[in-house]
Amino acid sequence: MDIQQTKDQIDKTDIYQTLKDYFGFDAFRSGQEEVITTLLNGESSAAIFPTGSGKSLCYQLPALLLPGLTLVVSPLIALMKDQIDSLKKQGIAAERLDSSLDAESYRNAINNIRTGQLKILFVAPERMSNERFLSVIKGQQLSLMAVDEAHCISAWGHNFRPDYLKLARAAKELCVERVLALTATATPKVSADMAEAFDIKNQNVINTGFYRPNLEMRVIACSNSERPSLLIKRLRKRPPGSTIIYVSLQRDAETTAKNLKDNGFNARAYHAGMSAEKRASVQDGFMDGSIEIICATIAFGMGIDKANIRYIYHYHLPKGFESYMQEIGRAGRDGKPAVCELFACADDCTTLENFVYGDTPDAESIVDIVNAILDQGGEIDVSTYELSRKHDMRTLVVNTLLTRLELMEIIRSEGFYYSNIRLAPAFSNDEILSHYNENQASFLRKMFTCCTMAKKWATLDIDQAVITTGHDRPVILRALEDLENKGFVELQLGGYRQRFRRLIENVNRQEVCTHLQTTFLEHEQMEIRRIQNMLDYAQHDGCLTGYLLNYFGEKLDKCGHCGICLGDSPARVKKRVSEEIKNHNIEKLAALVKEYPNALSQPRQQARFLCGLNSPAVSATKFLRGNPLFGSLAQVPFANVLQYCKSTLKPVD
Repeated sequence: MDIQQTKDQIDKTDIYQTLKDYFGFDAFRSGQEEVITTLLNGESSAAIFPTGSGKSLCYQLPALLLPGLTLVVSPLIALMKDQIDSLKKQGIAAERLDSSLDAESYRNAINNIRTGQLKILFVAPERMSNERFLSVIKGQQLSLMAVDEAHCISAWGHNFRPDYLKLARAAKELCVERVLALTATATPKVSADMAEAFDIKNQNVINTGFYRPNLEMRVIACSNSERPSLLIKRLRKRPPGSTIIYVSLQRDAETTAKNLKDNGFNARAYHAGMSAEKRASVQDGFMDGSIEIICATIAFGMGIDKANIRYIYHYHLPKGFESYMQEIGRAGRDGKPAVCELFACADDCTTLENFVYGDTPDAESIVDIVNAILDQGGEIDVSTYELSRKHDMRTLVVNTLLTRLELMEIIRSEGFYYSNIRLAPAFSNDEILSHYNENQASFLRKMFTCCTMAKKWATLDIDQAVITTGHDRPVILRALEDLENKGFVELQLGGYRQRFRRLIENVNRQEVCTHLQTTFLEHEQMEIRRIQNMLDYAQHDGCLTGYLLNYFGEKLDKCGHCGICLGDSPARVKKRVSEEIKNHNIEKLAALVKEYPNALSQPRQQARFLCGLNSPAVSATKFLRGNPLFGSLAQVPFANVLQYCKSTLKPVD
């Protein structure tokens, strides 16, 4: 069968034959056929399926039946790698573009895009604003764009990412024929935001529901000191099986795994602080069954396709229902019974809340960044990295602020570009030009005159090249790509910057800054409510499954198989016990503030430092990360620490 057909030629027989030939299945799972049929009929769709329900097939199969390229936008590089390996084994041409590729792999992927050999290309969301990538992808037939983790587009979602807000506009500008939005967790509000952003009709939003009848939800209240022994008792009481134990911090993963190993369990830690090789080794061991128990932060689980996980323990309180639903969704994918148990301790709220508060910028930083942007006039040129370092704000927060200014229609992004372009010629100019026709050689000759040559590398003044050649940046970038693909030069692009155009000449900056601060504070309180929702769930006296499903808009009065339905008494969580500032010696902080004003001049900076929350300015000063005061108040509520800093330590001018 010719797998590249128009939608008029595609019928149900073709769909099922492709399902069998390439994926080895005779039937679809719930919702899959409906989504696939919608896409093949030329319309956009959204798939809201539980974790492990086969969302990826919803774009993989249409990609084979549609002409042109399917673009998959995903923030999960590890998931990209796993899927590509699997697709290639099935004879499907798939590649990825990400920062981990070496130069040769990158060139091969670019060449396969240009020659039309690829069916599926995986990229991260931020690449959709990448000048170099856009110069390659423009003009290609993009039959489908699949957006994974699409809930990130909603400010109401649990994992809002500014880059996602630009994907809908990118899809239109690239003339993408249809879009598929994918997520495992979406409340009705988030679902509506996804549909609106990508112009998806209501009837094409396919939600198969979140109810998993084989999952037994349990909650037990405990104190912090009781947790280690409680976990041992639970594991010994139940039959052995593949187990994930989720913890809040990297050090908790290590200490919990050590405690289990000391008590005879086959357990390993997994967290982002480990080397890539160590993480891969632990993950492989868990997948093949040689490691039975993983003690992990939320860094573990994305893209893990292990059907027989029997137990999910939440050693610490999750940060919200969305995270909790994703994590328990990894249990019992084989349809057999699995237990998901939450150890409920109100003390966990302090750590979770501190992370939320730590990302809220102070009013002074907002004013400084807004002025730095608007003072540039009509044409705005910024580096988010430079803004982040200068104003001591995480890059994600800076990007969120810029996106908010776009949503307020004060500025408009005109894309990313590279301010530093270097090339190392492998041959003389005459040898290179001899391979091109007269017009092409003339263009390249003019471009080469805009290069400043050093010993090996020549630096191109691209703004001058635009003037000298009479062609715009995308044309020059395509020429550079061609030179590199043919082996004539080695290319290095750096100095990642973003251009904006100011849309409003006279801006009431005070109103703008007040609005931005209010928006950040509202988001902060929304995240705090998510944490409180988990605490309310833990103490609920009715069906636990029904309580959780109701949050996602699904009604279930009584499941019959959660702890409460099986006769457990509701958990009685003890009141939070927080440490007090007076019990800690932080007298030396005043001297640190004077010594490091860039990192500690403002009360919120000081509070973040004392609570152990990293920032760009702290990272830039290695001494501060190792200072005993860093994280010394991690068990004190951030609000209390902030109030102390405001009243005791005055801002440094």
